[in-house]
Amino acid sequence: MTQIRSASELSKLKTSKTKRLYPLPGRFYGYQLIALLLLAAVFSWLGRNESFDRLLTGYWYDAALHAFPLKDNALLDLLNHRLAKYLTISLAAGTLLYGIWRRNAPLVTAALLMGLGALVVGALKAVSHHSCPWDLVEYGGDAVSFPLFGSVPADSGPGRCFPGGHSSSGFMVMGLFFAFWRDRPRLAWAMVATGVVLGLVMGYGQVMRGAHFFSHNLWAGWWVWFSQLAAYGLISRWFAKE
Repeated sequence: MTQIRSASELSKLKTSKTKRLYPLPGRFYGYQLIALLLLAAVFSWLGRNESFDRLLTGYWYDAALHAFPLKDNALLDLLNHRLAKYLTISLAAGTLLYGIWRRNAPLVTAALLMGLGALVVGALKAVSHHSCPWDLVEYGGDAVSFPLFGSVPADSGPGRCFPGGHSSSGFMVMGLFFAFWRDRPRLAWAMVATGVVLGLVMGYGQVMRGAHFFSHNLWAGWWVWFSQLAAYGLISRWFAKE
């Protein structure tokens, strides 16, 4: 009996060390859906005629040179385009490995959601007809620009520039929200704020180089959060049934 009881207690102890996935309340998804719809309306309005994007991009374009002076800036490329991206990718990989080692399902899921957010933006970008600023006629290139929901012109250029792929590497940090919401809600929301700040800063670095319009980065953050939210809702609901 002692041995049987000990084995049972050991089994319970192992189970207790495994942190399981938890569902979020339905009202949370309702609030987030409302927020996403409002943001989509705001972003659509800002990008209706590209005047907002051109205002910001114009600060970094030299009309006399017909080029973006910071396009090949070594420091901007190193710190913003390379180092920042490598750090966030390392954070996602580290979170995944630590979550597996600690048998922490929320951490593992959050790490996978980080990758999913960037993957969704990358997939949308791959089929986009919107070209980057440095490819457009008004900025020394050959491609013709068009509004977000406008018809695609024949000479739209190479495309593949919407949403902002690089900024999604910063926005994907928002996925860590789902690892901490139950036990440390303040830290969870801090991860959302950190992801937003990183995404905007990394995205604006690309605006300075002429690689993206700012609205491209806003939509990247939208798609990252939407995909993470939807995926977590489906995953946690499935595990709750199991």
